[in-house]
Amino acid sequence: MPKSRIRKKADYSPPPAKQATALKLTNRAWVAPVMLALFLIGLAWIVVFYVTDGSLPIDALGNWNIVVGFGFIAAGFGVSTQWK
Repeated sequence: MPKSRIRKKADYSPPPAKQATALKLTNRAWVAPVMLALFLIGLAWIVVFYVTDGSLPIDALGNWNIVVGFGFIAAGFGVSTQWK
């Protein structure tokens, strides 16, 4: 029986080195002050609502003032996702 041919294997060549890509870092100095401001506004809104027995900040909203306060706090958490 004839012997099969042996194929020559190519020498190992490592994959080309990846070049480092420049990261574009933007200035996000506004994030922390806006986040803290939204947290404090939301907290102040809820505290004022409870201290004034519901007559302030907006009397027409009634108990929805709590939702508005927590909305400011939730917006603060939303802004915090932009912090690097």
